[in-house]
Amino acid sequence: MEVALFEPRIPQNTGNIARSCAAFNIPLNLIEPLGFKLEDKYLKRAGLDYWPLVTVNKYKNFEKFLTSKSTKRIISFSKKNGLYLRDFKFKQDDILLFGREDAGLPDSIIDKSDFLISIFMPNIQTGNNDQKGVRSLNLSVACGIGIYEAHKQINFQNGN
Repeated sequence: MEVALFEPRIPQNTGNIARSCAAFNIPLNLIEPLGFKLEDKYLKRAGLDYWPLVTVNKYKNFEKFLTSKSTKRIISFSKKNGLYLRDFKFKQDDILLFGREDAGLPDSIIDKSDFLISIFMPNIQTGNNDQKGVRSLNLSVACGIGIYEAHKQINFQNGN
């Protein structure tokens, strides 16, 4: 399994995600342009001293990323009407793709993915209710939920 971030903007989120990748021993793919430099102090601080434990791969754009991962399933995460996370079956070589903090994944990127997943949020903001609701989860939180569910499924399937 791998994680990919499409044009991340907030270094602290990417640092937190890198720490999750280190904990689960999975690579982190960063698809440029990034909203920060990899030397950013907030990125480094959020990742703590775990940076040596995570493999970070950078790609100049989505096409280069896609070409390099052509044998793997790309699983996009978005609030845009995907299959609910609980109903999806992950495989060992899947790549979990997450979008920008400010705009998510563009439809053009989702269209090039193999599957679209949404994380159920009972208090989501909709045009049909009078409540304010929540528009979205924080990127690092959504990524953590996705990593955990995929890891749980894969290890359960493998008898661990």
